Amino acid sequence: MSGKIVNNVFRASGVIAATPGGLDWSTAVVTGSTLTATAGKGYFINTTSNACTVTLPSSATTGDQIVLVDYARTWSTNNLIIDSNGLNFQGDPDTYTVDYSTAGQSLSIVYSDATKGWLPVSDDAVTDVGVAPPTQKGIFAYGFTTAYVSLSNLVNSSGVIASDVTGVGTARGYPGASTYGGDKAIFAYGTSGSNPGVSMSNLVTNLGVVGSDVTGVGSARYFVGAAEYGIDKAIFAYGDTGSQVSMSNLVTSAGVVGTDVTGVGTARRINNGGAGYGTDKAIFAYGYSGSNVSMSNLVSNVGVVGSDVTGVGTARRYPAATEYGTDKAIYGYGDSGGKVSMTNLVTNVGVVGSDVTGVGTARSYLSASRYGGDKAIFGYGLVSDDPGVSMSNLVNNSGVVAADVTGVGTARYGLNSAGF
Repeated sequence: MSGKIVNNVFRASGVIAATPGGLDWSTAVVTGSTLTATAGKGYFINTTSNACTVTLPSSATTGDQIVLVDYARTWSTNNLIIDSNGLNFQGDPDTYTVDYSTAGQSLSIVYSDATKGWLPVSDDAVTDVGVAPPTQKGIFAYGFTTAYVSLSNLVNSSGVIASDVTGVGTARGYPGASTYGGDKAIFAYGTSGSNPGVSMSNLVTNLGVVGSDVTGVGSARYFVGAAEYGIDKAIFAYGDTGSQVSMSNLVTSAGVVGTDVTGVGTARRINNGGAGYGTDKAIFAYGYSGSNVSMSNLVSNVGVVGSDVTGVGTARRYPAATEYGTDKAIYGYGDSGGKVSMTNLVTNVGVVGSDVTGVGTARSYLSASRYGGDKAIFGYGLVSDDPGVSMSNLVNNSGVVAADVTGVGTARYGLNSAGF
């Protein structure tokens, strides 16, 4: 016989059968392409890299049970395949292909008898993927006045910027910053006044406390961009080590910065040009590669940087970018040969929209952060001369930028910010 049994869902009653006491769960996550299962055990099956064929016992007794769980929600990409090893499965002989292909699925099977063989007693998918808590607050830190500074300003859940907190790590400008771990932030790289910049990071707790310097986190550089991806991780990309570079560094959900990955799109200074979008992906856009550029690079939910996409709004350097509205992004301001007052909205599939002009004071070297769950804020920047400006512009959850609010902490530029 031949045929295919796909997603054998028994949900008529809506009741999931209880797991008998004594089920022994394997502590090792299965990542291989094959598994020989044992009755009375549960297995976490990770098919991120490949499909997995599970071979059931060649003999079984009534009541024997096996539970299989989609560990990484990837069965829809690489399927779980059941080899019933000579016994029937739902009354069909072993010549049938039994294939489970729904993300987040868990499968509990029990052996009945020689006629029906193995039967699914529950075959359900967890449809809701856990999401990180909404980013309620933000933090602006570092920058340049008439010298590089070590200070931060917290943003509350209503978008109000607090007074300066001084002494938060090495004074520097032009670092990157991003949310990570769902509710924390990280600042990394920057310059204290000489090339090739610094190789260090500072973690920010979910209370907004900036930690001490951690040195040696990838190539020293400044004018680097950063963004959150994969719900709870971050990525730093591009920058200047004395010349523009094309590289990235991934950050784990625990805030550990990884080694350099080179060759990720056009080498350029990007400076605050990264943002999250689509809940688990990221985008880098604009920058300077010897001239102003109009291009973007999308980042997948596993941190892979895509190729250049050109022609995304007015070519300019040093705008700011952040997420808004839970799954979209916004780029604002910058320098296109002169300071500009414009924004470009990014959809939840990473498409950059056309220019929207006239949104607050034209400036560059500013920064932007999420706050309040679904809103954003632009802050600080350079209009003409040192020490920059002390102003902010709130962004509502539809991406509309409000008028300037002045007097929000020490005037400066070349800083960065992130939600937490």
